[in-house]
Amino acid sequence: MRVMVIDDSRSSAAAIANKIDEIPGLSSAVCLDPEVALRECEHDQFDLVLVDYIMPKLDGVEVLKTLRSLEAYRLVPIIMIASTIGRDVKLQAIQAGATDFLSKPVDWVELQARVRNLVALRQAQIELADRARQLCAEVATATARLVAREEEIIWRLARAIEFRDGTTGEHVSRVAAICRLISDQMGLGPERGRILYLAAPLHDIGKIGISDTVLQKPGRLTPEEMNLMRRHVEFGAQILGDATTEVVRVAASVAATHHEKWDGSGYPAGLSGDAIPLEGRITAIADVFDALCSERPYKAAWPIEKAFAEIVSCSGSHFDPACVDAFVACWPQIRSLMGSVAACEATAAA
Repeated sequence: MRVMVIDDSRSSAAAIANKIDEIPGLSSAVCLDPEVALRECEHDQFDLVLVDYIMPKLDGVEVLKTLRSLEAYRLVPIIMIASTIGRDVKLQAIQAGATDFLSKPVDWVELQARVRNLVALRQAQIELADRARQLCAEVATATARLVAREEEIIWRLARAIEFRDGTTGEHVSRVAAICRLISDQMGLGPERGRILYLAAPLHDIGKIGISDTVLQKPGRLTPEEMNLMRRHVEFGAQILGDATTEVVRVAASVAATHHEKWDGSGYPAGLSGDAIPLEGRITAIADVFDALCSERPYKAAWPIEKAFAEIVSCSGSHFDPACVDAFVACWPQIRSLMGSVAACEATAAA
């Protein structure tokens, strides 16, 4: 443990330092100029400071105030030393952050006793801070494990739904990636973007409640079958409802609203404009775009440029114009994403 002695009297400072050095485990440093001492403290960490009250340039109270303004010295014990410590001086020193006081001439037994006690306090502070950091690290590790497990469950569940829908599961990955790009472009922030990235893959989870005859029909659906298909939104909201985690709460909102349209002509509630949650508006674009680019039993895949043009043309009717603007702004990344998919599919076909 290191102790700084700040005293303009060379003999007084040397005597105090010698007595401190007699205490096992302590080493002292002496500074006769308070301004120089403060500069040293800015770049070096001491565990205890003893400062004289009456000094040129800066008095002890001013040194105290400056030290306490440094984060590293917010809790370091500081002893004020003065020939006479009146009530006013004590009050100023306490207000400035003094931990203890000593009178001159210094009683060496008292000095060593007070130094031992305050160094023990400092050691306890350090150990407590170390333990707090250790606990924070353990909590962060445990939280990361929980997040990883949550993410794994979400992705496996989303892919299971895609397989039941007759696809490979890549649709949900692309929808999630496009949602993340749009949310980043709109400045939603990393945490909100991460949550949407994990929530978007569950947008069609309600299809688990749709019969295979409707879900996997190779041709166009009849009006009655379309009404049944649209119930996947209702089922998804029920499956994900009453969630206790933010990711699942957002997923429930996305599942319930990704088929709503900006002009109010969507389903199930006919919501319009800002009444549709933003995450639902973003997912609507990503879902429609990737669906257009994907081959289905009832249609061929669209070229990505044609699908892009369709999204842009539906701005203000089907889609939120602000979300479409963000989609257009990050089009190079989306096109690269879809290009990689096309290359992989071509390789697999070959």
